[in-house]
Amino acid sequence: MYRSRLGKNLGKITLDYVSSLNDDIQIVMYDILGSQAHVIMLYENKIIVKKDLKKILTGLEFLKKENFRKKSSSEDIHELIESLLIKKIGIDAGGKMHTARSRNDQVALDIRMKIRDDTNIICQCLLDTIKSLVKLAKKHQETIVPLYTHLQQAQVGLFSHYLLSYADALFRDLDRFYTTYDRINENPLGAGPIGGTSIMIDRQSTGKMLGFNGIVENSIDATTTRDFAIEYIAASAILMTNLSRISKDFSIWSTSEFSFLELSDEFTSPSSVMPQKKNPDILELTRGKTSQIIGNLTSILSTIQVLPSGYSRDLQQVNPSLWDTSHTVISALLIMESMLNTIIINKKNMQKAAEDGYLIALDLAEKLVHHDISFRKSHQIIGILVKAAHKSRKSISALTKLEVKNVMKGEKVNLELLMKLIQSTTVMSSLNDRKSQGSSGISEQKRMVIHRMKKIDIYQKEVKKRSNNIQNSLDNLNKKVKTLIK
Repeated sequence: MYRSRLGKNLGKITLDYVSSLNDDIQIVMYDILGSQAHVIMLYENKIIVKKDLKKILTGLEFLKKENFRKKSSSEDIHELIESLLIKKIGIDAGGKMHTARSRNDQVALDIRMKIRDDTNIICQCLLDTIKSLVKLAKKHQETIVPLYTHLQQAQVGLFSHYLLSYADALFRDLDRFYTTYDRINENPLGAGPIGGTSIMIDRQSTGKMLGFNGIVENSIDATTTRDFAIEYIAASAILMTNLSRISKDFSIWSTSEFSFLELSDEFTSPSSVMPQKKNPDILELTRGKTSQIIGNLTSILSTIQVLPSGYSRDLQQVNPSLWDTSHTVISALLIMESMLNTIIINKKNMQKAAEDGYLIALDLAEKLVHHDISFRKSHQIIGILVKAAHKSRKSISALTKLEVKNVMKGEKVNLELLMKLIQSTTVMSSLNDRKSQGSSGISEQKRMVIHRMKKIDIYQKEVKKRSNNIQNSLDNLNKKVKTLIK
């Protein structure tokens, strides 16, 4: 339909190569809504008459029920919708729909509307996942677990503290999407192909009908930029990286060697030959799909960094990466939330692992500091005790006075004090004594759980408000359409 200057239609192989119709299915409804808002704006500014407006709006309402997966010679969804409309109502009326706009600002609009909705969905899914983490943390404020560095036991901690660490990471993901939304939610429509139009349109009016906060003012920027899409996928890649790290931990902790937790059957898979297997395939797929999203980000950056100013067809290749990213991220969050709600925690194994190690070593060193011994000297003394305990295959607290005395030869240390500290320091006393802000101490867990729940409620209200604002705008647009076609 757009090839009047060229004369010849595209051959089948060429059409298959350039067509984006399969990917454009994701933005059909946004394209129709954008067209409705655009023609209403044209009518309100006396650019088209009501008779033509009514025909266009009626035709577009009909197209909302169309099956766009059928074979077509159109290059993209914008051409297909316009050609179907003209076929239905004629070119005299239907041909006016594209007045004062281009496919360049049209596709920019559709992308922004699509990932604006996806952003709100992701924000809600993130809140649900964070809430599941915090609720699980609330149940396990006294569940003892080893904390690791270099995959080696480091300090005694609480499972709630571990869960809250990922809740806080996901809060930052939430904030990235939440702030990116404002840069997505700007109207590019009316910018034309690149330099605007001589027809006196009202871009603010169109944007308001579609629920945008404002416009992308510069027409070159409006049609060319995809930085908002890069930001969206970058936030998605960081989020998936956090989900991948949780998946790695849970995969390790669900092994028989650790047996810290057990995944629900619905999130595992059996072996085709080994009847006893319960494989964490879903967690492994989350790790694999994270690489896919990182690939999408790299693909978009690679595409855009070589482009000159103005629209280039290369930008068409950005869209599949966007749609794939949205689908993957939303699915991963839904699965993670469900998994957290059904996971079984083995408290005994966690505590046993913590008690079998030498995780009170740092606590002992810090207690010596309170008795005017430098930390470096304290570190040395407790290191000697750990070595002795390890050699005799017993815990530090099980060392006898004689054993301690023998290993402390040549060290200036109060033996009575040291024995008192050894015998009074336990895994539980360690957790009760730890008071620093944000630590894994018991008192801090209670404070942090309450604080995170309040934070969830605040974000929940704001995300719902945004979604409602968009829906109200589109409901008003729908009412306007119905009134005008009566």
